[in-house]
Amino acid sequence: MINDIEHFKALENMYLAAPVNVYYQPRIKVSDSESEISIDLKESMHHSAGAVHGSVYFKLLDDSAFFAANSLEKEYFVLTSSFTTYLIKPVIEGELKGIGKVVNATRSQWIVESVVYNYGLEVARGSGVFIRGKYPLHKAKGYES
Repeated sequence: MINDIEHFKALENMYLAAPVNVYYQPRIKVSDSESEISIDLKESMHHSAGAVHGSVYFKLLDDSAFFAANSLEKEYFVLTSSFTTYLIKPVIEGELKGIGKVVNATRSQWIVESVVYNYGLEVARGSGVFIRGKYPLHKAKGYES
């Protein structure tokens, strides 16, 4: 069976291999019950009022929470069952950093909180419930240590 460090690295590879991330060019670090994802903002992520679109906040909240949960599941891809998002402050430039942390875990369900920061200030917060899916991680694109 894969050890924790190999699993964390394989999850990082899987995330970076996802076609959706070609646009975002994220950076990711996965550890036990936690993950951190960063992206550099660009004007193409703005809505028509000149600030970052809420979908970008949500992506970082959900993705960082997802990988915190999947850090504890070594066999299957986890699924977002529900997610609550709070957008706190508009952002225009810089880097967004999402940090997800598991706050409760059972054998097949994880409750995770995540926070997004810009220049060290909290700009969004969320929490979600993740469940074990049926898709084996070893079949996911990029999942290799």
